[in-house]
Amino acid sequence: MTDQPTPAETVRRRGGLWHHLDFRRLWIGETVSQFGSAISQLALPLVAILVLHASTFEVGLIATFEMLAFLVVGLPAGAWVDRMRFRRVLILNDVVRFAALGSIPLFRLFGILTIGQLYVVALVVSVSTVFFDVAYQSYLPELVDRDALVEGNAKLQASESVSQVAAPAVGGVLIQALTAPYAVLLDAISFLWSASWVTAIKARVPKPERKPDRHLGREIAEGLRFVTGNRMLRSIAMCTGSGNFFNSMIGAVIFVLLARDLHLSAGVIGLLTSLSAIGGLVGSLIAARFARWVGQGPAIWIAALAFAPGAFAAPFLHRNWTLALFAAGSLLTWIANVVYNITQVSFRQALCPPELLGRMNASMRFLVWGTMPFGAFLGGILGSSIGVRDTLLIGAIGGCFAFVPVLLSPLRTMHELPKYVSDAETADPLVESGA
Repeated sequence: MTDQPTPAETVRRRGGLWHHLDFRRLWIGETVSQFGSAISQLALPLVAILVLHASTFEVGLIATFEMLAFLVVGLPAGAWVDRMRFRRVLILNDVVRFAALGSIPLFRLFGILTIGQLYVVALVVSVSTVFFDVAYQSYLPELVDRDALVEGNAKLQASESVSQVAAPAVGGVLIQALTAPYAVLLDAISFLWSASWVTAIKARVPKPERKPDRHLGREIAEGLRFVTGNRMLRSIAMCTGSGNFFNSMIGAVIFVLLARDLHLSAGVIGLLTSLSAIGGLVGSLIAARFARWVGQGPAIWIAALAFAPGAFAAPFLHRNWTLALFAAGSLLTWIANVVYNITQVSFRQALCPPELLGRMNASMRFLVWGTMPFGAFLGGILGSSIGVRDTLLIGAIGGCFAFVPVLLSPLRTMHELPKYVSDAETADPLVESGA
């Protein structure tokens, strides 16, 4: 026995994860990467609308390709990531995204940029993001103590929220000054920056042991069974998946309304996005306190209920005071969405055995992000046929029912959610029998 504190205890005594060097490196790299990504979320559809004069359906297809990989490679990605070192997966996919996004300003410089290339770039970035996100959410529990997961996720979500606040406003100005294709270059560079900071992480985790009888299909099935066999995880997947479906319908056409129908400048669109994204920063700051106040389970369903009503401002938006109403509604959506994500992602990470983290995250991403290409595709079709405003209204109405699965689950009354306990301490506390 020793009286020396553990590394996790030392971190907590010194003021939390701000003094955890490897976590700070991961946080810095991801913050800059998120800043660049927030610029591209605005720049890519504006490249299609303003530079290539794409139709509503073509803009919707870009959103579809941006999410398609979660449906196509989401499940095998988890099994593959669990076979590799998470750190290497992060670095490789940062570099791939740099190359893909960097091709847009290069092709524009030579006058050969096409809508087809935007589809390819969106798909390549989508595939790399699948692998990066699965490894990223699986890497955090290896870097920090499980008791610090909520703090770690809150800090990472806070940096993402700050990026979402600042980047669109900055991006709008850059798009007006440089044009949209060249503003994407900043996003490309941000991924190199992220890769350099992840490379600097000193913690080295041994490569997972290669099992002689390993089988990709069986490993994928193990991850799916873990998620679908637990009633609480299953309800979270249903809630998030349905919410993402309707949000993707909205996202597929909202920039068409703002840029083409209302003729708002890139700077104004960026400012509106930044003002609404302040809610994400607020949500990251209050998530832990809110969960302690109402309980971890109720925090999930209450937040899921709260992020739907804000979408009703978009269908009735005009160049008047309704712009402020749109920003306020989006602000509420961001607050609730971030509280929901921090609480449920931390729960998933704490519940899952270490050897299943990659497959659990991939299975969950497949179930909840796999609905997004369908939502975006449907949004593009409806926007072209019944109109953008009616499409936005359908998306807002559908999103109001996303909270029902978590409300009807055991999460409704659970003040403290369960965590993974090793086999040495209990036989199997995780998967509900017969669920």
